[in-house]
Amino acid sequence: MRVTIFGATGLLGKALMREWREDDVTGFGSGDGDIRDKKRVGELVELSRPDWIVLAAAYTDVDGCETNRDLAFEVNCRGAVNVARAAKLQRSRLLFLSTDYVFDGTKTTPYTTDDPRAPRSVYGQSKADAEKQLIEILPECCIVRASWLFGTGGKCFPDTILKLAASRPELDVVGDQRGSPTYVVDLARALIQLCRKGAGGIVHVTNAGQCSWYEFASKIISVSGSKTVVRETTSDKFVRPAERPKYSVLSPASLHKYGIMMPDWRDALRRYLAERQSGTRTTGN
Repeated sequence: MRVTIFGATGLLGKALMREWREDDVTGFGSGDGDIRDKKRVGELVELSRPDWIVLAAAYTDVDGCETNRDLAFEVNCRGAVNVARAAKLQRSRLLFLSTDYVFDGTKTTPYTTDDPRAPRSVYGQSKADAEKQLIEILPECCIVRASWLFGTGGKCFPDTILKLAASRPELDVVGDQRGSPTYVVDLARALIQLCRKGAGGIVHVTNAGQCSWYEFASKIISVSGSKTVVRETTSDKFVRPAERPKYSVLSPASLHKYGIMMPDWRDALRRYLAERQSGTRTTGN
């Protein structure tokens, strides 16, 4: 199977490039071609002739999207459409990475793939619009929604917490937002399986379990052995440009239909910390 990855130099893209074995994989970063450039995207897809395209390239600065709305839609929506049209011309399958931010966060039970999109941020809206347009272009495409990504080799919540803990005796972290942390190594492995199984439609992929940012930070501090004290606070104490969903836990039912199970986020965190400390990947469950 030939696979082309757009966004190969990002947090998830790097994990995909490391984890994807036994197939012919080609990775493109922004230096190889901007997905906003329709002509260049077409050239890269024609060059690599993939059976599957994984679109992990995106403008993921959630707060930045609020002040750069045009850029957010150019990359996350119109760029995605460029890749989908190139995939259609080449008769390639497409897997698109989306987000829990397509939901408004008003539920108190895990979101299913049938729940209506109701984004409250520019980032979420750009991804929601992309989902709808990609389904129109490629009805058989696979849209994977993930949440709270973390991993080595880039900016993520655990890395930020550990760096702050190195210089501060106390940290205040919000406890009124709940979701499911997702280790990019586990996510990458699930995406590989989905492609090999010929998946289509919307699939929710996160590590098992849920927590608040406060609980996540507390576990990071505890497992890492840091002595920093984590204090729980509320979102109104940390006003940010983009509104975050209060609750964005994603139901794993759509993933389980493919016989794919994800490790618990606490197990994933321990492996991430071991990888971060050693600089090498660790074997999952």
